Amino acid sequence: MDILKTVIQYILDLGAAVFVPFLMLIVGLLMKMKFRDAFTSALTLGIAFTGMGILVNFIMTSMGAAANDLTTNTGLSLPAVDIGWPGAASISWAWPYAFLMFPLQLGINFLLLVTNQTKTLNVDLWNVWNKIFTAVIVTYFTNNVIFGFLAAAIIIVLELKLGDAFAPEVERLTGIPGVTVPHFITLIAVLLHPIDELLKKIPVLNKQFDADTLKEKIGVFGENSVMGAIIGLALGFASGNGVQYALTLAVQAATALTLFPMVSKLFSQALSPISEAVSEFMREKFEDREVYIGLDWPILGGRNELWVAVIMTIPFLLIGAIILPHNIVLPFAGIINLSFVVGALLLTNGNVLRMIIHGLISTPLFLYGATYFTPYMTRLARETGTLEKATHGMVSWSSFEGPDLRYLLATMFNGNIISILLFALWIGLYIWLLKDRKKYNQSFEA
Repeated sequence: MDILKTVIQYILDLGAAVFVPFLMLIVGLLMKMKFRDAFTSALTLGIAFTGMGILVNFIMTSMGAAANDLTTNTGLSLPAVDIGWPGAASISWAWPYAFLMFPLQLGINFLLLVTNQTKTLNVDLWNVWNKIFTAVIVTYFTNNVIFGFLAAAIIIVLELKLGDAFAPEVERLTGIPGVTVPHFITLIAVLLHPIDELLKKIPVLNKQFDADTLKEKIGVFGENSVMGAIIGLALGFASGNGVQYALTLAVQAATALTLFPMVSKLFSQALSPISEAVSEFMREKFEDREVYIGLDWPILGGRNELWVAVIMTIPFLLIGAIILPHNIVLPFAGIINLSFVVGALLLTNGNVLRMIIHGLISTPLFLYGATYFTPYMTRLARETGTLEKATHGMVSWSSFEGPDLRYLLATMFNGNIISILLFALWIGLYIWLLKDRKKYNQSFEA
């Protein structure tokens, strides 16, 4: 057991930009690719992940700093410090049972693949931390580690099935065949879906309105660079740091929105040969069998609708933190709300107007979820040594991913009858989303 833990920790320490391409190299060789081709694809994937990581950190740092200054200027004082998803991931990996989540995810994925219950092969092992975090929360509620791992197993299945449903949309948005995003972050689409069905009944919102449409409507102001500059300039002035700062932020935002599509092309260049090899192998071994490669959400990072929506919703998160009664979380590290925007992008097919509305509507869910789970995040941080036991402060995550599902799982396994009924309702909404996506995908095929 200690050997397994050591091996897994070593792999994690390599970072996603190393071990995900390594896994893809192995997959390529197993699919009978030439070593030269498999190695080139894997290396290009590593470059793509690294480039996208640099850009994501760049825009989160620059935009996040401006937003935090805006928060400071309001004089807002809230006791729970927002450590964002990197902090949540860090304290999750420090949980003593964390290493056991790898064999659980791989085992369930393999079982569902061989029984033809999923088409997704999830190689995004870094984000197993989300399942670890869920297991920790449920364990704290129930005092039972087994229940924690059962909850994690449920999440794994839900991710894989939704990965199947969203795979055609991921291909349409990225141009990369045979990939999908079986990420916990996409499960917010279950709650957003009924709202989106209502929004689509509004004439102005039921038309295509992606980045290309935006360019057609507003001309040069819809160009990635110009759009980024306008957003950055506005946020810079709002932060109260003066003209020089606003102009600098405008150029930084313009740079990010210009480079995102360029870097995203590397994902296509890297993954297309591997995807084709997988498809050919599956056709040889299993007649009419299709397999999707499950990857992290940054493969969608080239869609500027994602960044426009996430930056435009920053004020909603700040205003919500100020005006929502009983909120205790000060938005900081999680102020770039990726927790709604990836699911919204896939659900709305890149309709940036509906994505922004989803960001507005879901803001209270994330802030109240963060407030509710603050004691449990703080407890985990103390137990793992991330937060000194003598420290009296609290840590949280302002854009807490999946607060609805994590709350229902934690309280359901604790025997709460209402939560059991609500979880059944949530599953009903999940099935509705899967059926709706199936019809949508079939309409494109037709």
